[in-house]
This record gives sequence, structure tokens and C-alpha cells, in this order.
Amino acid sequence: MKLKGQTAIITGAASGIGAESAVRLAREGANTVLIDLNPCANTIDSIQGEIPEANVLECLGDIRDPEFVKAAVGRASDSFGELHILVNNAGTCGRLGIDTTTLELWDRDMDTNVKAAFLFMQAVVYPHMVEQKYGRIINISSVSGINGGVTSGDGANGRSGPAYAASKGAVIALTKWAAKELGPLNITCNSVAPGATETGITSGVPYDVSGQAIKRMGTPADIAEAVLYFALPESGYTTGQVLKVDGGYSFG
Repeated sequence: MKLKGQTAIITGAASGIGAESAVRLAREGANTVLIDLNPCANTIDSIQGEIPEANVLECLGDIRDPEFVKAAVGRASDSFGELHILVNNAGTCGRLGIDTTTLELWDRDMDTNVKAAFLFMQAVVYPHMVEQKYGRIINISSVSGINGGVTSGDGANGRSGPAYAASKGAVIALTKWAAKELGPLNITCNSVAPGATETGITSGVPYDVSGQAIKRMGTPADIAEAVLYFALPESGYTTGQVLKVDGGYSFG
């Protein structure tokens, strides 16, 4: 129970990596604030079925809306007091090429993956983490933000698109910027970069994992363990890092 008494905000908590991360943090005693556009009933059931005494708050709304973000963070603070952990996980992924990606699709991926992370970082860090001089920020990026897009076995329609790759690269840059800014305040900011992982984003898209060192797709639980490390007090000397959890898809 290394996170007993701490509060964690997790975006995209209704399913996938966000849901599994919420459960994993709750196992360590954290109060969890579940943020999503969709109901988080399954995540709540998973948490409270395993940890009946767990404190859970659900906040439903559009994470791209600054007013919703402020209201959700305010509810979290009113319910639990200090805010210690922020997991920016929610994301969207278009798979069209640069010639067919519409401006609407571009804006969707950039706003959901980057703008929302910025809004939550701004609302949670100032004043909450700054005043308490403690915080753990974990931004879920992707190996697509490092190498320009993971190619699946579905040819042109399987590769994550330019908006997704650009947005996840921006998340990594934002993570490193924040790490430098907030380090003196005992606030760390790190990123977990999944490879091909079994979530709604990859559903129905065949991935060839034969070239990986570990020849299977990742699971949300694999990613959640990395999230937990960055959330723990013991990771306090680690910041500005990008941890690739990709089964050995990429090295270096």
C-alpha cells in the first residue's frame, strides 16, 4: 500500500490502459479519480470488487474542454484534498495517410492526445502539486511518437497515422519540458511509450509481432506496471524519461 492516502487522476479510465492503471494504483492504496467521456462502471466494479474500501470518484466529460478539466480537478480536490498523481492516458488514433487525413481528424488526435494532457497538467500542477511540493505526472505516449508510426500487418490502413505520431511526439516533448521546469519542486514528469497493445485503439488491426524480442502484443496490465513505477515515491530521482514498453520492438 505504497500510495495509501495519495490521490491519482487517470484520464481515459473507462477501459484499456487507463482502467488497468486505475486498478493498479488503487491496489497500492491510492484514491482514484476516473476521467472519461464514457461511463467507468466496469473500472469502478473492478476496483471495488478487489479493494472494497477503495475511494473512487468518476468525472465524465470532454477532456478537450478547459472548463470540464477545471471542474473535474476541482471535484477531485474537494473530495480528497491534495492531488499527487496524474496519468494522462486518454487518446485517439487515426490510421489514414497524410494525403487523406482530414483537418477534423488531425485536430481530434492533436486535441485529445496533446491539448488535453496540457490542460490537465496545468490544472493539477498549479496550484496543487506546486503548493505541496510533490507530484508524479505520467504521460502515455507511444513508440509511434519516436519512430513515426508502428506498422501493423494491415498495410497502409494499419499504420498509426500522421496526427497520432505527431501528437505522441509532442507528448514526449511536453514531458521533457515539464520535467525540467518542475524538478526543483519535487515534481517528476515521465512518459510511458507502449508498442502494439491490446486496447480499443488496436482492436481489429492485425499486428505482426514476429520481429519483436517478445513475440506477443502487450496488455494494458503490462503498461500499468510501468505507470505504477513512475507513480511511486521511490521513483523520485527519475524524471524526463520515456520508457518504451513494446516487447523489444525497438531498441536504443
